[in-house]
Amino acid sequence: MVMKSSVEDDDAGWGLGIPEKMKNNANWVDITHEFKGACKELNLGELLHDKLFGLFEAMSAIEMMDPKMDAGMIGNQVNRKVLNFEQAVKDGAIKVRDLSLPELIGIIDTCFCCLITWLEGHSLAQTVFTCLYVHNPDLIEDPALKAFALGILKVCDIAREKVNKAAVFEEEDFQAMTYGFKMANNVTDLRVTGMLKDVEDELQRRVKSTRNRQGEQRDPEVELEHQQCLALFNRIKFTRLLLTALIAFTKKETSSVGEAQKLMAQAADLLSAIHSSIQHGIQSQNDTTKGDHPIMMGFEPLVNQRLLPPTFPRYAKIIKREDMVAYFSKLIERIKTVCDVINTTNLHGILDFFCEFSEQSPCVLSRSLLQTTFVIDNKKVFGTHLMQDMIKDALRYFVSPPVLSSKCCLFNNHQAKDYIDSFVTHCSRPFCSLIQIHGHNRARQRDKLGHILEEFATLQDEAEKVDAALHSLLMKLEPQRQHLACLGTWILYHNLRIMIQYLLSGFELELYSMHEYYYIYWYLSEFLYAWLMSTLSRADSSQMAEERILEEQQKGRSSKKTKKKKKGAAFRPLSKEITMSQAYQNMCAGMYKTMVALDMDGKVRKPQFELDSEQVRYEHRFAPFNSVVTPPPVHYIQFKEMSDLKKYNPPPGSADLYLAASKHFQQAKLILENVPSPDPEVNRILKVAKPNIVVMKLLAGGHKKETKVLPEFDFSAHKYFPVVKII
Repeated sequence: MVMKSSVEDDDAGWGLGIPEKMKNNANWVDITHEFKGACKELNLGELLHDKLFGLFEAMSAIEMMDPKMDAGMIGNQVNRKVLNFEQAVKDGAIKVRDLSLPELIGIIDTCFCCLITWLEGHSLAQTVFTCLYVHNPDLIEDPALKAFALGILKVCDIAREKVNKAAVFEEEDFQAMTYGFKMANNVTDLRVTGMLKDVEDELQRRVKSTRNRQGEQRDPEVELEHQQCLALFNRIKFTRLLLTALIAFTKKETSSVGEAQKLMAQAADLLSAIHSSIQHGIQSQNDTTKGDHPIMMGFEPLVNQRLLPPTFPRYAKIIKREDMVAYFSKLIERIKTVCDVINTTNLHGILDFFCEFSEQSPCVLSRSLLQTTFVIDNKKVFGTHLMQDMIKDALRYFVSPPVLSSKCCLFNNHQAKDYIDSFVTHCSRPFCSLIQIHGHNRARQRDKLGHILEEFATLQDEAEKVDAALHSLLMKLEPQRQHLACLGTWILYHNLRIMIQYLLSGFELELYSMHEYYYIYWYLSEFLYAWLMSTLSRADSSQMAEERILEEQQKGRSSKKTKKKKKGAAFRPLSKEITMSQAYQNMCAGMYKTMVALDMDGKVRKPQFELDSEQVRYEHRFAPFNSVVTPPPVHYIQFKEMSDLKKYNPPPGSADLYLAASKHFQQAKLILENVPSPDPEVNRILKVAKPNIVVMKLLAGGHKKETKVLPEFDFSAHKYFPVVKII
């Protein structure tokens, strides 16, 4: 049936939302016969294409009422009636007063599990808000449960606010939607912590009154009550400490970060007691629905099913109670590590801190807390330092440019000041972005590092121009000094670090095939690390030249002071980084030669290139480097020319290459063994270098040359350099 109407409503969409008046005055005509006739004109497989329903709509449409596609249908598949909080209280399905200790412990533990599952990327509706008690804590009469429900809502609210503010999450990391639930906004943070403390004090009194007294016969029931009271006391105290620590992170004073660290240490001390008392809580019954969501008093996994968007049903697996304590333990350690960032004052140290922290693949909450601790609301670093001042300090530390030396005539020159201030201001945004990138998950970081290279390429260009302008100014005022490539060297150093990190992270994320290893390691060893070493050496010489000039200026002073100065000059801040870069370069060179030799012996599986070629893959791998001018990108043809073994006379065989690789690994080992007070990274590289030396020597001697079994690359000891295993 169709309605004839004088209104032209083709674009209004199939007559939906027709006003009632039009319906009543309509003249309905039966078009079934015409419609079937029109359908016969369509061939098999042909569809009528309406302009409002294209391929995109067809792909993103869901079939309503189909349980596999419509999340709202799951609720219709269960035998029980799904009740909300008010209905459950009315029907007596859940208690709001006189809850036993095991019930309280069980509810709290399950709530903790739901909180962790939410932090791991599921929605609030399928995790924390499956607990009916948090829907309306005002209806709860039990003081302990009411305080806990409000506490957990506050924890969720602060965590959500921190994660949103830091903006280092993607859809796979975190879901910030609250589905219209009230996050206890009608109660202040102070009131909630006060309520938790009152409950804690009351429980402590009960713990003391039930504890064992000397020479008294122990009643098993009293002992059990004592254990249960202690278990509940520890959980309430843990909730209060976690909430108070998160509140401390919302304050602008740096001292509050130290306070949060102390609170986290106290919370960590409670975890073993919480773990040992898990069995005191009531356990969940087996779920009668699909999946294994805990069903116990106060929890209804399907209560919010209708709130979920009309998408494919997403299954939220709530973590087990035993895993909950282990997760909290790791979370607390990460938050304590976050608090240490305020002790790092220079920009390079902060960048290294963010890189090292990110390597642990931390959760979204700890990553966000680190970001919001670094730059507080007033856009200052740790709320006290200007980013521009941090950049100037980093320049002084790295390359000692004359323009930032108080003993140089440029220091108070207005024109020079304008140049350097403008450059430093332009640096602020890219460096803040770089630090923010290290807050994202590891996979997203790699994409973003590729994009930020464009911003650093622009900075590189500006740095070179500012250097040239400052040099011409300095030549007029102090001819014995020069200001060549100071700022440019510093930006080039960061450019190279980003490029190296971009390539190395591909190993960690398992993006490269075995046949690609050789050109990735070649690019790193022959090109990027070679550039990095020369950049660091240039910065080191520039520092020493600046120190010599300062010493000459101070010669008029007492020899005592000069001696002190000389002692200080012996400390070279970049020496450790130069050493580590040499080790990395040797490891990459060793792996490159290993891969070429294995290929010569036919031990590298290569794909049958049909739709692409090695050149296409090579250009894809290094595509982000095309935006960088210095160092200039090495194109595929250049790479093939530079890595061609035929240019040597005689060309090396696989045995020569294995031997050369062994020497590179040996060199890396020697460099690292001489590092004073080695850190874990040094030990990790040594764990790869030592076995690889032995394997390369065996291969050079013709060990298992005839076997066509492919080698194994074991990345378990180090995520960038594998131990080569010949089976």
